[in-house]
Amino acid sequence: MKDIEFAALLCSRLCHDLISPVGAIANGIEILADEDDEMMRTEVLKLLDQSASQTSNRLQFFRLAFGAAGGFGEKVPLDEAKKAARALFAASKVEVDWKSQVGVMNKDAIKLMLNMVLLAGESLIRGGQMTVEIEDLTESILINITVTGDKVIFQDKINDALLEDVDDQDIEPKTAPAFLARNVAKKIGANISKTSHNEQSFSLSASYPVNR
Repeated sequence: MKDIEFAALLCSRLCHDLISPVGAIANGIEILADEDDEMMRTEVLKLLDQSASQTSNRLQFFRLAFGAAGGFGEKVPLDEAKKAARALFAASKVEVDWKSQVGVMNKDAIKLMLNMVLLAGESLIRGGQMTVEIEDLTESILINITVTGDKVIFQDKINDALLEDVDDQDIEPKTAPAFLARNVAKKIGANISKTSHNEQSFSLSASYPVNR
């Protein structure tokens, strides 16, 4: 797949995720322009604040997960990734538990990890628990993301885009993050695997070599 074609898919995905909170902001401003009731204006302002926060949180996450992470050097502090991941799910019913033995990771590794976080988190249809573990194994770094919830659905097309070689024509905005994660993994020499624990829990794992 040509880079420009894949960039278009990622842009479509990003726009899909941003259109709802941005649309809510636009609607809220329209209501405020015509609303005189103070109680109603207060409620609308609360919704505006919530939608603005969601938009900001998603943009910060996608900046690291999809973009070039401008403003950082070759290494990105793990605290930035942790804040982005927690903020992304702040308005949802997904609780993020973060455990890291590593202080910084290169941009590609951050991109891989955050796209795995996105895919795993979206499988928690009714919310649940996500545990992100990053271990220093001396010669490699292990990323392990485990999710547990009442209703967990990891769609087949996402699974295939992440773990299998699929035709470019089968990639769509929904599966673009999985395709990105797989290609970034190849670039840094990582292997991605999925382990099902039961119908309500699974783990995504990836390890990549590091030069000391």
